[in-house]
Amino acid sequence: MTASKGNPQDQSRNRFPEGAGHGGNRFPEVWGRVPPRHKNFTGRDEQISALRGGLLNQVTAVVPHSPSDPVVPHTLHGYGGVGKTLMAVEYAHRYRAEYDLVWWIMADQPGLVDSALAHLAPHLGLPGPAVTGVEDAADAVLEALRKGEPYSRWLLIFDNADEPEELTEVIPQGPGHVLITTRNHRWEGVAETVPVNVFSEHESVEFLKKRIPRGITTAEAVELSEALGHLPLALEQAGALQSETGMSTQEYLRLLSERTGPLLREGKPPEYPKPMTAAWQLSVEKLKENLPEAMELLRCCAFFGPEPIPRDLFFPVDDGPIRPEMAALMDDPIRLSKAIGQLGRYALVRLDQANRTIQVHRLIQALLREELDEATQESIRVEVWSLLSAAAPNSFTDAASQARYFELLSHMRPAGVAESERPEVRRFALNMLNFLYVSGNFETAGRYAENFIEKWTADSGEEDSFVLEAQAKYANRLRDLGSYIASHDLNLAILPKMRRTLGHAHPETLSVLSGLGADYRARGDFWQAREHDEEVLRQYQEAFGPNDTATLRAMNSLALDHALTSDFAGAQSKHERAYMLFKRSGPTGASPTLLAFWSGLAQVVRLAGDYTEACDLGEDALAYGREHLGVDDPRTLRTQVDLAIARRLSGELDEALELGQDAHSRYLRLHGINHPSTLAAAMCLANLWRMTGELAGALELAEDTDMRYAQAYGADHPYKHGCTSNVALLYRLMGDPARSRSMNESALTALEARLGRNHHYTLAAATNLASDLAALGEAKNATRLGRGTLRRYRSLLGEEHPSSLACASNLVLDLRAEQETDDADAMAEHTFTGFLRALGREHSFTGAAGEGRRLVADFDPPLL
Repeated sequence: MTASKGNPQDQSRNRFPEGAGHGGNRFPEVWGRVPPRHKNFTGRDEQISALRGGLLNQVTAVVPHSPSDPVVPHTLHGYGGVGKTLMAVEYAHRYRAEYDLVWWIMADQPGLVDSALAHLAPHLGLPGPAVTGVEDAADAVLEALRKGEPYSRWLLIFDNADEPEELTEVIPQGPGHVLITTRNHRWEGVAETVPVNVFSEHESVEFLKKRIPRGITTAEAVELSEALGHLPLALEQAGALQSETGMSTQEYLRLLSERTGPLLREGKPPEYPKPMTAAWQLSVEKLKENLPEAMELLRCCAFFGPEPIPRDLFFPVDDGPIRPEMAALMDDPIRLSKAIGQLGRYALVRLDQANRTIQVHRLIQALLREELDEATQESIRVEVWSLLSAAAPNSFTDAASQARYFELLSHMRPAGVAESERPEVRRFALNMLNFLYVSGNFETAGRYAENFIEKWTADSGEEDSFVLEAQAKYANRLRDLGSYIASHDLNLAILPKMRRTLGHAHPETLSVLSGLGADYRARGDFWQAREHDEEVLRQYQEAFGPNDTATLRAMNSLALDHALTSDFAGAQSKHERAYMLFKRSGPTGASPTLLAFWSGLAQVVRLAGDYTEACDLGEDALAYGREHLGVDDPRTLRTQVDLAIARRLSGELDEALELGQDAHSRYLRLHGINHPSTLAAAMCLANLWRMTGELAGALELAEDTDMRYAQAYGADHPYKHGCTSNVALLYRLMGDPARSRSMNESALTALEARLGRNHHYTLAAATNLASDLAALGEAKNATRLGRGTLRRYRSLLGEEHPSSLACASNLVLDLRAEQETDDADAMAEHTFTGFLRALGREHSFTGAAGEGRRLVADFDPPLL
């Protein structure tokens, strides 16, 4: 049924211009059978306003009205118990002054609708059913309503309608309004539909406080409404039972969890004709009569979560533990579609045709589960596990696979997937952990891994292969979340078990071994990590060959070790090989591995001093991460921080500042202030503020970050000492070289002890300490320290690396202060020429060297 709509701006075409006719709170001339207003009615203002607006915007009929210009019925559609009837009652009372006639018709029994219409006849000046009979009286009423005589402003409400076809002949045409409440989604094709959903949390709390005015706190109301799924009828029953018996909210919640059905059969609220379970049972009985196999489908749905269930999960499963009745139903697509339609018809499920999903309210699920014996419950639970695991893709990176895993994720805990001992179900659970990692949901992955480990260990023992694999994944997530000590301890504990259970060359065993290398890096034991990862790479090459993806990951890890031990050339060659070989394999979709290889290459190119190339690589990598992983993915943000550093060093401060500020704010939202990634982004931002002249803000942020680095990594971590040198640098720039000297001396001593004198972190601290000495007038000491630092820089990185050139440029100033003019002039010319070749004439470092301004060596903690 369709009808053209009037222009809402043309009030002359609306049947009922708002506020026209009678005003105030007067009742219509005819007010029949409308239930009383619910004293605790809550919320729904936006939906009622939408309903009112839709009714007003109908085309005004020319009287006499033609059946070819029909009334457009408006339906309130939703679950049983969501408050469709109450909303219709509220609408009738709220807008009663805008109608001359309001008539309520119970439509759940179509055979009685004619009788309800016939009893309206006397109110219209027509002979009643006792005179003409029910059918003739009803026909006369419909004709009078069509003509708008004697009332043109009328409202008919058909409550709890079922099939549209059953009411087609009794929906009146004419200038009035028709409102229908229904649980049947098929009305969407013949009427304007206003969906009525469960309450929002705010509405639930407001409702419960009205219903139990002196017996419930806000916190209790939130907990209770969540347990009841915000279903208005369930909230009403809960409130009634508590009010009548004095039962506490906590006692009610305990009983609800223990025996949902018996509890909800008590406390029948006076405003409703049936308690919730009785209303629910009516739909179930009809379903059993019309299509019994649909009941089996509904029972199966009861063991999923209350979130939408993809319809295509109900697909034949090869050799799976599916009940015969469900297997037969899924083998017949026509019968399956019919069963799903029947469930929707009786509002036992919510059907989303656009997204092809089925959704069952959590309380209906609980009632369904409760009426089954334990053996049947177990068989259906195993069936659901099989359906979930069969529906999971093998890939985690393409968009379609990720969308499917997100759909399945919401059913993991409600379905009790962790309880299964079936290998295919546990493999599905581990694949879900892989997906959560790929999608950047580290915390969620950690929580699920903990749950799997606890349950599987209790069921299968500590050395079960699935337990060990879950522990390995959990160790990786602990590291992602900054819990480095816990990750290291767990990897050490499970490695010997892995070797006993799976063997030394098993992929999972080697993965744990590789994880230990990452733990060493995170602890600041860079040389130990390098030695360890060289052996890991050898074992991967031997087990899987040189070009396998796992081997390339091991090579990428070793490249990180080389960069952390100042071998930038070795790191770059390994990063290039890993990146090119992996990219050649053509990974599809969102690949965190590709982004890691890409950003690792960009980082080492920057460390090697080629800032322009680092920016180019970083831009491409960041574009890939944003497109395929998302702007808030941790791996994308890591790439963004690295690019901000490269932009800063290439002199593009505005672009760098925008990138750095954005990354820091996103990390704060994602991980909080104390996560290592947030701290690295904060230090990046402090360096940017220093270079843009915001010294006070830079110092405040750098000091706070330095303190937090000690908490995250430990007081003797190389990153902590590098951050301390950054803080010292800011103190010198703000006029306190003595304090800077003290801090740099401490940092330099600690870095030499951890990394040796020939590490680039150590040399950066020495460069800054030489500048402190010069600022304090100790030119001789500054010159001596500068000469030794420059000699080591050139040996480590080459004469024309920007760090070597910066050290040389500063040494020129110290030589001049010591009156060593000839050496200073020769070194100045050599250094300036080196800057021209390395960075170009326009670079700020080149300009500073030419103008005799001192350069700094700042520290950017790597994100590994």
